[in-house]
Amino acid sequence: MTPKTPPVDTAHPPAAPTAQLVLAADAAAQARLRADRRRAVWKAVLRALGNALITLVVLLVLWQAVVSFTGISPYVAKGPLDVWSFLFTDDDAAEHRAVLFPLVGQTLVDSVIGFVVGMLVAIVLAIAFSLSKSVEAGVMPLVLLLRTIPLVSIAPIIILITGRGTTASVAVIGTIVVLFPALANVLFGLSRASRQSLDVVHVFGGNRPMAMRKVNLPGALPSVFAAARVSVPGAVTGALLAEWLSTGLGIGGAILKFNAQAQFAQLWGAIAIITLITLVLYNVVQVAESIVLTRMGMRGETR
Repeated sequence: MTPKTPPVDTAHPPAAPTAQLVLAADAAAQARLRADRRRAVWKAVLRALGNALITLVVLLVLWQAVVSFTGISPYVAKGPLDVWSFLFTDDDAAEHRAVLFPLVGQTLVDSVIGFVVGMLVAIVLAIAFSLSKSVEAGVMPLVLLLRTIPLVSIAPIIILITGRGTTASVAVIGTIVVLFPALANVLFGLSRASRQSLDVVHVFGGNRPMAMRKVNLPGALPSVFAAARVSVPGAVTGALLAEWLSTGLGIGGAILKFNAQAQFAQLWGAIAIITLITLVLYNVVQVAESIVLTRMGMRGETR
């Protein structure tokens, strides 16, 4: 005899999954998401460290090859081991570091000024160009003009306007070096905004500035970080130029003195330190890019 099926109470249907189960499932999903993000961040950090190590090894090998096989006098050309001895193992290494490290610190300060001002100007101009074609038509020729004219030829005018040895001259020269590559990258990122997302903003009554804030700028973050990575070595170059042409401080100002006084060990040591720091800063920006884009769910767009 088959058992009878209990009647279904249509007035009181079975309860849905409890709130505790829903919260537990949500907490588990969030925990998995956080774990995935941590793994992605560590993967990005390790990848950046690996790339930096490979770049450093290649740089040292090329450096030593140039010194060894080009026939340059050892009195003038210093290899990696010579610079290492000069900075760390010679009897006067501490004195050598005491001379060079303050110069490097000044160059880093000047590089930060050029980097920050150049990136801010590039982002502001890119937004203005995206919002108004008239602004782009009026300002872009000036940007291209600054890009095509050699900086050395217009440096006297810049120094005459801003003053010799001033922070403003460092900022202007650094900005000119950083501006164009950063502007091109940011403009490219702003132009890649999803058309569907822009249509959604317009359907709900949003205007063009709101679409820029809600859609274009978040979507352009990968390109902004790419601009920052490109701008790091550019900012260092701009700082060296500003020190050479205007302030006379830092590595850029000391290079002329080292060369004139035949202090070639100091010259090669200064160049080696600033190159190593530039490589480190480039990879710091790359790690920051991976962390930020991973947290924003844009991991697929990172390199």
